[in-house]
Amino acid sequence: MKKATTSPIPARGPADHEVRDQIVVAATEHFSRYGYEKTTVSDLAKAIGFSKAYIYKFFESKQAIGEMICANCLNQIETEVRAAVTQTDLPPEKLRRMFNVFTEASLRLFFQDRKLYEIAASAATENWQAVLAYEERVQKLLRDVLQEGRQSGDFERKTPLDETAMAIYLVMRPYLNPMLLQYSFDYTKVAPAQLSSLVLRSLSP
Repeated sequence: MKKATTSPIPARGPADHEVRDQIVVAATEHFSRYGYEKTTVSDLAKAIGFSKAYIYKFFESKQAIGEMICANCLNQIETEVRAAVTQTDLPPEKLRRMFNVFTEASLRLFFQDRKLYEIAASAATENWQAVLAYEERVQKLLRDVLQEGRQSGDFERKTPLDETAMAIYLVMRPYLNPMLLQYSFDYTKVAPAQLSSLVLRSLSP
């Protein structure tokens, strides 16, 4: 998995330090077993075999560790979406794939492990930097696809690009945000196809 290109996440010590990565891996396993909310940095230190002070050399708080885990998960979703988008040259199909793959990947990563879901829920509720950076990249990718579609003649050009991109992002958001996704679960099988078709009709020149 490649590293997320997010804005800096609060952390201490060298960003590429192998011990830092070791802490993230161990924390992911520990949180998935005992839950994020119920785990303290002291609990984590015991489980990993480090002192609490040593962990604080690399992360300023439990949230900073959670942000790194969250960033890794979101980066995995983004990687899957970008791979799907690059497999076609047709802007309408790229948009369909964005709806489909974002929903499928989000469901898999957010709900395959209910304990790790606590991290995603906290991140979404508290607007962690990892989430804000992810949302910015999603919107940038969406604007790029829309711009490509306008240049190819597949999409209308009258509506300001930023306005169009934000409107479509708001349609997609219930299937990107883990707090909203849990309330949209009953529609995840049909929503990507139906919503993308509706959006594409609205984009017709």
